[in-house]
Amino acid sequence: MKFVNNRVMKKDAMSLVTGQAVYTDDIAPKDALIVKVLRSPHAHAIVKNVKKDIALKVPGIECILTWEDAPKTRFTTAGQTYPELSPYDRKILDERVRYVGDAVAIVAGENEKCVDRALKMIKVEYEVLKPVLDFREALDNEVVVHPEEDWEVKVPISPDVKRNLICHDVLEEGDVEAEFAKCKYVIEETYLTKANQQTMMETFRAYTYKDAYGRLVCVASTQVPFHVRRILATALDTSKSNIRVVKPRIGGGFGAKQSVINEIFPALVTWKTGKPAKIIYSRKESQIVSSPRHQMQITVKLGADENGKLKAASLYTLSNAGAFGDHTPTTIGLTGHKSLPLYTSHVNAFKFAFDGVYSNTIPAGAYRGYGATQGVYALETTMNKLALKMNMDPIEFKKKNLLKEGDYMPAYHGETANSCTLEKCLDKVKEMINWDEKYPCKDLGNGKVRSVGLAVAMQGSAISNVDVASVTIKVNDDGFYSMMIGATDMGTGCDTILAQMAADCLDTHVDNIVVYGVDTDISPYDSGSYASSTTYLTGNATIKTCQILREKIIAAGADMLDIKLEDADFDGEKVYSVKEERSISLKDIANNAMCYSNHTLTATAKEKTPVSPPPYMAGAVEIELDKETGHVEIIDYATCVDCGTVINPALATVQTEGGLVQGIGMALYEDVQYDNKGRILNDSFMQYKIPTRLDMGKIRVEFESSYEPTGPFGAKSIGELVINTPSPALCHAIYNASGVWINELPMTSEKIAMGILKNNIEA
Repeated sequence: MKFVNNRVMKKDAMSLVTGQAVYTDDIAPKDALIVKVLRSPHAHAIVKNVKKDIALKVPGIECILTWEDAPKTRFTTAGQTYPELSPYDRKILDERVRYVGDAVAIVAGENEKCVDRALKMIKVEYEVLKPVLDFREALDNEVVVHPEEDWEVKVPISPDVKRNLICHDVLEEGDVEAEFAKCKYVIEETYLTKANQQTMMETFRAYTYKDAYGRLVCVASTQVPFHVRRILATALDTSKSNIRVVKPRIGGGFGAKQSVINEIFPALVTWKTGKPAKIIYSRKESQIVSSPRHQMQITVKLGADENGKLKAASLYTLSNAGAFGDHTPTTIGLTGHKSLPLYTSHVNAFKFAFDGVYSNTIPAGAYRGYGATQGVYALETTMNKLALKMNMDPIEFKKKNLLKEGDYMPAYHGETANSCTLEKCLDKVKEMINWDEKYPCKDLGNGKVRSVGLAVAMQGSAISNVDVASVTIKVNDDGFYSMMIGATDMGTGCDTILAQMAADCLDTHVDNIVVYGVDTDISPYDSGSYASSTTYLTGNATIKTCQILREKIIAAGADMLDIKLEDADFDGEKVYSVKEERSISLKDIANNAMCYSNHTLTATAKEKTPVSPPPYMAGAVEIELDKETGHVEIIDYATCVDCGTVINPALATVQTEGGLVQGIGMALYEDVQYDNKGRILNDSFMQYKIPTRLDMGKIRVEFESSYEPTGPFGAKSIGELVINTPSPALCHAIYNASGVWINELPMTSEKIAMGILKNNIEA
């Protein structure tokens, strides 16, 4: 292979580093109406009256739309394959507002100044209702967040909306309680994870216009163009044939843009006025009305025998959907399905149960790791605690129970681990961090302690039996290739990775393949860039497409050479006869095919997947902790990843580094906080702290490749996995340094210092 498994430079690298990259706002029409949203100051209320007559007199105002002007159709903003598991529980504008920041009115005008002025002049009369702000009190609460009768879900998820219950499920094998009763060591712990913001550099933005045929065109910074088309059509109560969605370059997504956050607002304006419209969220809006990670409470119970073998495990998750149910039924399932399989292949019994509930807080959504992150934190921390209880080295305890290649995974939809080097990853990070010398800690004096902590994790590669990907490649005159994909490059480099695969399949240079972004009118259908699907799923579609195209090239060349098809072959530059010295170049084949010829040198292939092979990783961290202040400084983070065949080591490395940084932010700093009225307090980067390069210490990444038989060139995914180990690894290291276990994220200096103080008082 010339390109796969090599450090090929990203196709867009030069445009990015020279500032030539073009994003949504760069290409929006200059005459587009500016759209902004008037938002509710109440967590729960009925909109009784909107007085907009004075605001409409502001020069330049085009329209002010309220719930009375909007379609009454309910929909979900979750960008998921149809039929979505998320409930159809919202309207573009509703007379009931369900969280602080919920949309009350849409204002569109010629410029930002007039729109801001009009927003201040709108007077709204509310009937303020009692909210439920703590999701742990939501189930069977007297406050019903969604009392409407037209609440709908397309698939069975065991909802009871009058109880604020969106979804419920139980998976159990064996008699868990009976097995716990037999165990010598049993531990049960409850953890709380907070909402986290994706904080991508480019905020949510979109613009809309009507084309020459009267169709609505939406250009948006989105991960899921085809789902945006369906959601807009549903929300506007029109046919999907009336909607076209175009995805330009995206300035980061991390799952936030797997939801239709603001595309619906300019779409309604254009739909009503026929004029182009644009909306650009401020950073404040992106903090208070977006789609952060689900807040969760997770209870883990583990039981082991006297030899350190796990015999029983259970995990229960309570998830806060917030005001709407977007992504809740799917993220909640991953807390168990993508954590428990790490250790449950050989236990006698296990149980996984969950409940997803509504509350009057910001609606949650997709974020890298998608539920597995919360589940791995809870499970791995409990594993580390159980190792301590048994007086075992946590690495040895994990290795006694760890998933291995060939193991059947009953907690992972009954799949088999066909490729797994997790134990090698664990051994590698043990060596990288110098575990035997540094575990558990070293006292440096002056209240400073150095310690280490460790965790393992898994994820998946696309959603089995759901996701699909398609690729179209055509040969152009002179023999270069156009590659059209439905997957969206969010900066991850999928355009480059897929071109690498195509280049090796077609025996050409990667620069000879031009990759086109997504336009729902032109691109082949793809479920979208989420669920770690692109390398694995779209990669397989790429290989299929190239195989079909090679056959067409050979057939065209054989015809032009006037030889039998079985006597022809293709080496990437020419079709030649295997029996005699005759050949025709790809350039001549391409040019001739465009003239008097029946040969169509275009191929399209589609890929679905009945399985979702997990990638794995181990991560070990060394910290320095100040016992007086609780301050944690990261000295070294060593990680090793099994993502199958590494398609592009350079991109895989930066993916891993970026995921670790986000995971560290979740573990130590990031915390969406509310006041007692339900208003988010940290609505800017002044209040919402994310880690900088100065907070990272040294990050080292290694790979222990396996070979996944169902993957392209043996590859699996990497994108989501890499965020999962920091929280449990840091929790472990903090305990080793301070004697304090922290069961609530983020693990702030204050919590650590107060924990140390409490331990000292109790001692």
